[in-house]
Amino acid sequence: VQLVESGGGLVQVGASLRLSCTASERNTYMGWFRQAPGQEREFVAARRWVGGSTYYGDSVKGRFELSRDYAKNTMYLQMNSLKREDTAVYYCASASRGLIASTVRQSGQYDYWGQGTQVTVSS
Repeated sequence: VQLVESGGGLVQVGASLRLSCTASERNTYMGWFRQAPGQEREFVAARRWVGGSTYYGDSVKGRFELSRDYAKNTMYLQMNSLKREDTAVYYCASASRGLIASTVRQSGQYDYWGQGTQVTVSS
């Protein structure tokens, strides 16, 4: 499975940005993680391709929204009200196993990763 992210860039605080992740084939779960310099990889959001719940990290809940275009094998991360602390490299990830609330946030559960796209939020 190959994952290709796009949509990163430099924006100001309060702005919006939409990231895209296109998969060569659909897997069970797809999600987003991010990693800022000197920090551990952080869970952002994830969901099943079909049905199921959508999960969000506490720091983005209410501001970010995950959606998908099934026909295009693409999942989108709409990021609103961006803050400086959202600055990071954002990675798309795909899991071939079913995940539950206690495991969906664990990066080790994901089998495939994209190359990452940089998001920088400036004041």
